[in-house]
Amino acid sequence: MPKIAATILSDMEEMPTVKLGDYTLQMELEDLKPEVKEIARKELRETPDVSKEAIKELRSLLKEEKDLHVPLDNDIWLVRFLRPSKFYPESALGLIKRYYAFKVKHANMYNGLLPSKERNIFQQNILTVQPNRDQFGRRILVIELGKKWHTDKVTLDEVFKGCVLFLEAAMLEPETQVCGAVVIFDMDGLSLSQTTKFTPSFAKRIVDWLQDSVPLRIKNIHIVNQPYIFKIVFSLFKPFLREKLRSRIIFHGTDRKSLHQYMDPKCLPECYGGTLDLPRINGEQWLELLEKCDKEFTAINSYGYNKKAEI
Repeated sequence: MPKIAATILSDMEEMPTVKLGDYTLQMELEDLKPEVKEIARKELRETPDVSKEAIKELRSLLKEEKDLHVPLDNDIWLVRFLRPSKFYPESALGLIKRYYAFKVKHANMYNGLLPSKERNIFQQNILTVQPNRDQFGRRILVIELGKKWHTDKVTLDEVFKGCVLFLEAAMLEPETQVCGAVVIFDMDGLSLSQTTKFTPSFAKRIVDWLQDSVPLRIKNIHIVNQPYIFKIVFSLFKPFLREKLRSRIIFHGTDRKSLHQYMDPKCLPECYGGTLDLPRINGEQWLELLEKCDKEFTAINSYGYNKKAEI
């Protein structure tokens, strides 16, 4: 059993796993493999010396933030924010402040946010994460907001909460911290009535979150199977997008060769023209895994502006 105590904030002792026939679904909380350490060195300036100095400086900067309660003594928690900031302590401090300020601004989304309280979004099977990574070691989140989305059963706020839970879990994984994540938005079957559920305020929240408040490297957002009316939805998001994120949003329609220029078919299931020979994990199976991490999400929720530790 790999050691996980140092990677997480709670006293969860066992690696959360779910057995699916011959396949074991689990969060990957082990130390970095040598090839991922090399990516971290090349792309993030991560070496033992740089890391040690950056942790020390970030801790010192955080001590000045009197109204912000964070796990100051946890080096691995600090690294979680230093990696997406390429080990520049001031940048990491800014990210931490934006991350917690966003949680305050959208407290109605974040208060008491736990997998066990958000079962519906996972049971609807709209959000899933591939069991494998892509060819660059990135996590792959698939969001299906077309045929599978019954607007009378699940709201966009629930979709947002589900995405937050998945990305918070991804942030715990050292390899994901280094390599990042990609998102596949599958809009197959999007209807006109579904487009009316999107609002400018929802669009702004999503974009603010992705651009400024997620301590994770979101490398690409792939839009696939989108019908013509998706333009209506995207027009709501466009005004809030800065160039960096806008350049990472790629429209493929039903052109699988276009998608394969970015994602190796070996990493993709058959429905995206791939040859991956792994079971597709459904939302309920991910829920089973995430619910085993409720204790960790409670610990994550206990930090922030003007919070006192309850753990």
